[in-house]
Amino acid sequence: MHTAALRVDLRLPDVHSLKEKRHRMSILTTDLRKAFPAAGIAEVGFQDQWQRTSFGVALVTSQASHLQRLITGVRRFYDGRPDAELLDVSVSYLERA
Repeated sequence: MHTAALRVDLRLPDVHSLKEKRHRMSILTTDLRKAFPAAGIAEVGFQDQWQRTSFGVALVTSQASHLQRLITGVRRFYDGRPDAELLDVSVSYLERA
């Protein structure tokens, strides 16, 4: 089993309220869940800031090469969006004991 936890930091331009941010985040998480149905996703930072957010994404697969493709795919997914600016993606690999 191969597992990784990603932290995806985004800037949300043209967001001017927390209500607007929640709507934008709903779209971002729904679209990611559609593209990567097996991924677990949660907001993990910047909950009180309008134009920043941070998502945690959990990925689990049986092959290391597939895990790398998923990580690259998540990075590309957010990098290509016009409604969010990708600031950083950090990856933590979790090893089985």
